[in-house]
Amino acid sequence: MSHIQSISPAAYLRSRVGRVCVALKGRTVPALLEHAEAALAESQFLEFRLDSLENPAAAVAPIGKFLATHKEVVAIATCRRKPFGGGFSGTLAQELNILASATEAGFALIDLEIESAEACSAFELETLRNTSAALLISYHDFQNAIDPEATFTRIQRFEPDFVKIVSTAHSLTDSLNLLKWMNSRSGDAQLVAIAMGEAGVVSRILSLRAGSSFTFASASDGVETAPGQVTARALKDLYQIEQIDQATRIYGVAGNPVAHSLSPLMQNSAFHRERINAVYLPLKTESVQDLLTLARQLPLSGISVTMPLKQQVLSALANVDPLTAKLGACNTIRTGADGKLYGFNTDVTGIVRPLEKRMSLKGARVLVLGAGGAARAAVYGLAEKGARVSIWSRKESTARELAASAGASAISRLEIAASEFDILINATPCGMHGNSHPLPLEPEEWKARLVFDLVYNPLDTPLLQAARARGIPTIQGVEMFVHQGARQFELWTGKPAPESEMLRVVLFALTKAQAHAAGTKE
Repeated sequence: MSHIQSISPAAYLRSRVGRVCVALKGRTVPALLEHAEAALAESQFLEFRLDSLENPAAAVAPIGKFLATHKEVVAIATCRRKPFGGGFSGTLAQELNILASATEAGFALIDLEIESAEACSAFELETLRNTSAALLISYHDFQNAIDPEATFTRIQRFEPDFVKIVSTAHSLTDSLNLLKWMNSRSGDAQLVAIAMGEAGVVSRILSLRAGSSFTFASASDGVETAPGQVTARALKDLYQIEQIDQATRIYGVAGNPVAHSLSPLMQNSAFHRERINAVYLPLKTESVQDLLTLARQLPLSGISVTMPLKQQVLSALANVDPLTAKLGACNTIRTGADGKLYGFNTDVTGIVRPLEKRMSLKGARVLVLGAGGAARAAVYGLAEKGARVSIWSRKESTARELAASAGASAISRLEIAASEFDILINATPCGMHGNSHPLPLEPEEWKARLVFDLVYNPLDTPLLQAARARGIPTIQGVEMFVHQGARQFELWTGKPAPESEMLRVVLFALTKAQAHAAGTKE
């Protein structure tokens, strides 16, 4: 008997593993082992998805050699069959043989789906138990949010070392319900519970706090083994998942889409820099009620609100600041000491602050291109500062309505060509990545001393390039993004925001993403 059998496999496993398991897949053994070598930089706890291989049975021995030379690695063997969400097309007997050989090859834990456990004979299950590996029995539903209690009862009757329950979240409330259940049950078993899908990301990040024994991550973007899986580096560095505790204040960006939002990077970097025990999450939802349920029951300390919720959320707030009331849109919520939700709009700050760093706005002649939400924030904010604002939009009636409500004036293209402005602000999507219109107006149609493009992807828009070609100073849209986020940070924490750090991380991320996109095209 080996020394690891002197204590239970589960107890031995708990003494060795971290709390983030990196799930690995590959069509060939060399590819899978290459991913494993790379993953060691993030975690020494690895799941080998044997069912992703063309010949899982032949892969066990070479992976065993890898484990023998990397004794620090704790490995899970998974060979889930196709009817239960895996990639293995073999029989139950073949699956059991592969898992049994995995225990002999040095895997510390084997994952057996509940459907296979139920189809096993008592002898087959006992054979798996009488190995040096711990037994995890799992259930996955790739379509629905499930009743975790019923599934827990179904699995627990087999008395495995670990219980794994994975459902699919279609709302934030689905994730919330799973987290609440896990918190109530985590003392009764070694439990791993996760909700898949983009709405399930909150469950992945908060799972350890709710009592999960460990959680799963991908090795990198693009190699996820389940929908909504987050990279190990993001879980550990961006969200600092292992430091989240009951005292951690929770914030997030709510709306759709939010998957590629840079707000989590920006705000979490600010929290880390200022040593604030807080985490900021992506919260995908299009339902105000769904968001409110999470906000009150999790609870959330503050929320960044994006489309399509900026107008819808107003009726749910206890009070809003005057600017939010004027704009009819809220992009920031703070939970008060009374538990009620209070609304603010920091988009205005995001536009005004960068401009005020460069010139006085009182009496400044400003041309705003566009009449949508960003334009409204610009027009109201600048008018409040005493600027003389002119609005141009392809939708003339919308421009006139905005001008009338904000004390500004609508202007035609002919009038623009005959005028000079201190500031030109592009609040249209023109020039945005994927937009078919690179410029809102041709360069020869306007004259301005300063150009501010609210578009920040790409960093260097066609409008900014045209301005610089004429020797005109420019402001990148990323400054608006960072300044509005900095104001949110201040509203939530009462502390000055580390603006330079917030700008640094966002610029780095955008530059890296754009370089990658350019390389992909080549």
